Amino acid sequence: MWQEFKEFAFKGNAFDLAIGVIIGAAFGKIVSSIVDDLIMPIIGAIFGGLDFNNYFFGLSSAVTAPTLTAAREQGAVFAYGSFITVLINFLIIAFILFQLVKISNRMRKQAPPAPPPAPTPTEKLLGEIRDALVKK
Repeated sequence: MWQEFKEFAFKGNAFDLAIGVIIGAAFGKIVSSIVDDLIMPIIGAIFGGLDFNNYFFGLSSAVTAPTLTAAREQGAVFAYGSFITVLINFLIIAFILFQLVKISNRMRKQAPPAPPPAPTPTEKLLGEIRDALVKK
């Protein structure tokens, strides 16, 4: 049983998947930083100079706080700014992954096809014998 588990866990596919998940998590943090620290401040400046994550409205009259964190402590909120931030984050990741797949597919197509192997003298002789028999 241990041998079967080792074969499964360290087989190419399972191990590659684990590496992919770890790299994906690190890549997600990079993209989150790009969105939160670079893109969203620009979008926030365009839409009134506020932090885009703080765009929300309270679902009860008890919510009067100016920031999302404080408003969540007061009650239920509809945090559409956070949703838009996550949506932009997803679109950036999806676009980058699309470009990577597109580049990968282009690289696969550019590989020249291998030339067919030259026939050996035995194969050539057998082909000539076959052709002679077909003519008879």
